[in-house]
This record gives sequence, C-alpha cells and structure tokens, in this order.
Amino acid sequence: MEILLTTIGILTIVTLTIIVGTGGKPMRAVSGFKETLKTINANRGPLAITALSVVVLLVFLYAFYFYPRQNMAPEQPIPFSHQLHSGVKAIDCYYCHPYVEYSLHPGLPPVEKCLHCHNYIIANHPQILKEHEYYNTKTPTPWRKVFHVSEHVVFNHKRHIKKEIACESCHGQVREADRLRTHRFKMGFCIECHREKKAPLDCWIACHS
Repeated sequence: MEILLTTIGILTIVTLTIIVGTGGKPMRAVSGFKETLKTINANRGPLAITALSVVVLLVFLYAFYFYPRQNMAPEQPIPFSHQLHSGVKAIDCYYCHPYVEYSLHPGLPPVEKCLHCHNYIIANHPQILKEHEYYNTKTPTPWRKVFHVSEHVVFNHKRHIKKEIACESCHGQVREADRLRTHRFKMGFCIECHREKKAPLDCWIACHS
C-alpha cells in the first residue's frame, strides 16, 4: 500500500508539473522540451507549493488511515475486548483459554463459555445475539488467529506454564488492548528467552520435535 501511495504521489506531482509548466497544454512538453523547462523554471514557486501540498496530503492519508492498521489483527467475528474482559473485569486468562495448562494449544472460548455470562449481561446486544445464532446453529465462533509461529515449530503451552512463564512474557499486555495486533514470533525471540531462563537449546528437544 505504501508503494502504491508513493507511486500515485510521484505521478501526481509529475502530471501537475507538466500541466502547470506548459500553461495547460501538456503536449507542448513533447514538442518543446527546452521551452517547457523554461516555463517550469518561471513557475517554480507555484509548482513547489503544489508539490508540497500533495506530499502533505499523502502523509496525512498515510498517518490517519493506513499507519494505525499496521500489524493490526484481522477483524474478529465478535469484537472481543481483552482490555474490558481481562483488564477491567479481571477475568483470568485460563477461564477463556482452558487447555493452556494441559495441552500444546491454549484453546479458544466456545460459544457456551461466552453465553455463560452473556445470557445475563447485555443479553440483547446485537453482538451477543450473534453469539446466540452461533449457538443455535451449533457453529463454533470463527475466531481468527492473532499470534503465529512457523509451521515447523512446536510450541508447547503446557510446558511453559509449568515453568511459570507468565502469559505476558510472549503475548504482551493484552489486558491493555481492545483489539490485538498480529504478531509473528521469530526464532531469535525464543532463543534469547531460553538462554535467559537456562532452558534447553537443542533444536529437536526444544522446539522442532
């Protein structure tokens, strides 16, 4: 997207430069290149203002519309707020991710788990009614993955929880975020943590078994 914006910006500046420099007759740029350069030079003030305005506009569009979406997680089917549930309401991570102590995978909350509370709390909210629709049609809530590891890596949640590694060590302060950002774990992050904790660094025993 940034490349597209840059390309559009450059083409816009070049086009405006030719139009202004040729007095509204862009074909003169082909037939009289030297004359065009003289005209452009004579109008360098207005051209500079035009170019600066285009740059400012592009920077504004990028900063306001595109930059906030950097690394933003996909929109979830239900706008679940970790800040509200884990932060304000202080609901334990293990309540919604019940398998984290017993399995490779932490598990995602089934529809029944959500409705355990929301049968009584904001029960008629449109998003809660959407959860009821999932429940009535026996459809699991299609939550979308946020945290990613490479396919050849086996991350064992159970093993890390038993070593009392806090969830925040890998997932950050999710209780401070409404919508989680996408994060892809890199090998260096894991190796650094293993060295700090004096954990195994053997490839097959540790991560690639």
